[in-house]
Amino acid sequence: MNTFSEAAREIEVKGEYDVIVVGGGPAGVGASLAAARAGKSVLVIEQFNCLGGVATAGGHGHISKYDETNTGRRIVGGIAQEIREALIAEGYGMGGSHGVWFEVEGLKLILDRMARKAGVDVLYHTFFCESIVEDGVIKGVIIQNKTGRQAVYGKRVIDCTGDGDVGYSAGCPYEIGRPSDSKCQPVTLMFTIGGVDWERVEEFKRDYKKQYPEDNVWWKLEGVYKKAIENGDMRPFQTGNMGWWWTNTRPDWVGVNFTHVIYIDTTKAEDLTRATMEGREQCYETIEVYRKYIPGMENCYMISTPNTVGLRESRRIMGEYIMNENEVKGQATYDDAIAYGSFFVDIHCIDGPGMDPTIWRPGSGFKYQIPYRILVPQKVDNLMVAGRCVSCTHVALGSLRVMVPCIAEGEAAGIASAISIDDGVMPRAVDVIKLQRRIVENGGILSEADIVRYHEVEAVAV
Repeated sequence: MNTFSEAAREIEVKGEYDVIVVGGGPAGVGASLAAARAGKSVLVIEQFNCLGGVATAGGHGHISKYDETNTGRRIVGGIAQEIREALIAEGYGMGGSHGVWFEVEGLKLILDRMARKAGVDVLYHTFFCESIVEDGVIKGVIIQNKTGRQAVYGKRVIDCTGDGDVGYSAGCPYEIGRPSDSKCQPVTLMFTIGGVDWERVEEFKRDYKKQYPEDNVWWKLEGVYKKAIENGDMRPFQTGNMGWWWTNTRPDWVGVNFTHVIYIDTTKAEDLTRATMEGREQCYETIEVYRKYIPGMENCYMISTPNTVGLRESRRIMGEYIMNENEVKGQATYDDAIAYGSFFVDIHCIDGPGMDPTIWRPGSGFKYQIPYRILVPQKVDNLMVAGRCVSCTHVALGSLRVMVPCIAEGEAAGIASAISIDDGVMPRAVDVIKLQRRIVENGGILSEADIVRYHEVEAVAV
């Protein structure tokens, strides 16, 4: 391979912060707000023009999962719940026990306001380039934007990139994809359509079983797509719905989670480009299927595709503890718990359309605790990770990767960073009891007693 030697040069130091959060997605939002509210100076580095990650730049107008499986009991609070309540109160969304459905642009505005109110500095249109590490301790990051190349120093750095870019650059051990070949889950380009008669769509869904009695999971509408493929109206890139995100605040709009592009390495620009182009083709192909096969969608049209494809899996930065799928399925508890998760093991087929054989759906009452140690990387100090790059196995990530636990992980990392600075210790030596107490004081839910307490309060409010 040909190489070019870049001349050494001095670069500007933009500033110094208590906490630098790289990535402003769900985890980054939780981390930055929590650290700033704890009195720390915070900078968020974000490559797009908004906070929220997949929920905004990725066009995914649905955040979940807040509840224990099939019981309706809320198991996650804190900043994740605050965002949910704000979307509903501001008229940008609607909620159920499972989650919140919302207008993407409304969430962008809400998150901007939350960041400003907390005193968070945000740099949009800015890319992380490299970690600054000295003697196994991260000191800051190199960034690039229209201003140029700059260095930013921080007492603590939180990797919320999703891809584990900061940890990887810092030299942390990592894993990627499934163990057999490092292949990752497929990526999806969300899209939003308008011109939908949702009442007629709902009527079609209610009567769907009569038309397609062979389909066991009626809401996936697999019979529709099978017919479209057989008639030559759609390529066989997907077998069924992954989600229609509808909110009564925009009753003729529907967000669509359907496209499916396999064998994408999310750490390569070439692959992301290919995924975006193919995803967009699939979006328009799907709209034609809707117009022809689904009553109430005869006149639907494209409103938008988002800034980025939705990425389900990439690097996982190995930490003080590696959480595995048996612990998820077995509803594990931990002395250093920082949040609950309850999503099923959601793994989209890596080698073709539909869902992967490793998918697993739990029974009623399902929930598990998430340990602090998966946020603390091996080998590098003053660095934390939160979001889908936390320390876990490929299959466990199928549950941990969704937005609500990512926000909660970020919140815990932000609070832990503040405590570690105040106490003069590395994040791996943080007093976990103090951390847990702060999380609960901020509305977090860590125990059965917390669940019962919040459930009783909400029942009275209703």
